[in-house]
Amino acid sequence: MTQADETALDEARRFYAEEIRLAGALEREAVVGAFSRVPRERFLGPPPWKIAGRDGRYRALPGDDPRTTYHNVIFAIDEGRRLNNGEPGFVGFLIDASGADEGQHAVHIGCGTGYYTAVLAELVGSSGQVTAIELDEGLADRARQNLEPWPWVDVRQADGTVFDPGAADAILVNAGATHPAPVWLDRLLPGANLILPLTVNAPVHGGGWVLRVTPVAKGLSARFISPVGIYHCVGARDDALNRRLADAYARGDEARGRVRSLRRDAHVEGDDCWLHADDFCLSSLELE
Repeated sequence: MTQADETALDEARRFYAEEIRLAGALEREAVVGAFSRVPRERFLGPPPWKIAGRDGRYRALPGDDPRTTYHNVIFAIDEGRRLNNGEPGFVGFLIDASGADEGQHAVHIGCGTGYYTAVLAELVGSSGQVTAIELDEGLADRARQNLEPWPWVDVRQADGTVFDPGAADAILVNAGATHPAPVWLDRLLPGANLILPLTVNAPVHGGGWVLRVTPVAKGLSARFISPVGIYHCVGARDDALNRRLADAYARGDEARGRVRSLRRDAHVEGDDCWLHADDFCLSSLELE
């Protein structure tokens, strides 16, 4: 690649990062900068690269110019299994909401081939640490190779619902669950954020809302921050909770919008309980 080509590619990445700023309504300049530095094409496999259309079919992009990968679109990483490198604007919003910052420990559950893990790695920097967890052995191997330029990333092929990553400043779950795994809640440091899509079964992928959970002085604060459609999180789905979560969502936006906390104490289900389960409860109880 010539110097002119490198310059053009850098310009494409910077323009793309600004596109993600707007598409994801990003609030932190550091997140925009991270997107401008990570080579997305590295994580997509060899060309021809394929984008996911609105009709669910994939279309191959002509040529092998890496600049074509710098748009807010979804690329296939395994067309046969319909596995994708998700929409940058949306995942960028989740990364922004995670609060991951320089020198911190971020955990990425369901890292795929590692693209968004690399964005997290740019955010925390070499003074920080990222633990990337992927259940699929093939994807974990690809992520490990792709992330070699970021030696402060530790890729683990494991079940993210039981693997203990250690104390974390931010946990991003890149798949849909019906409930939070206990280890995710246990490992949140004070002021950390768990970003968790809570989804119900849908014809293609799960649909629902993204929950942000944050430890505060009196417990765990919880807020829904965005609608979501995403792949299921293996190990974090329960049929009975799927039905109860669907019923909770069916009560409408106003009821969901009153959720303020995630309770882990034993208590009798009451009027403040939006989703009451054996070991957690999403509640309208105010903590602050």
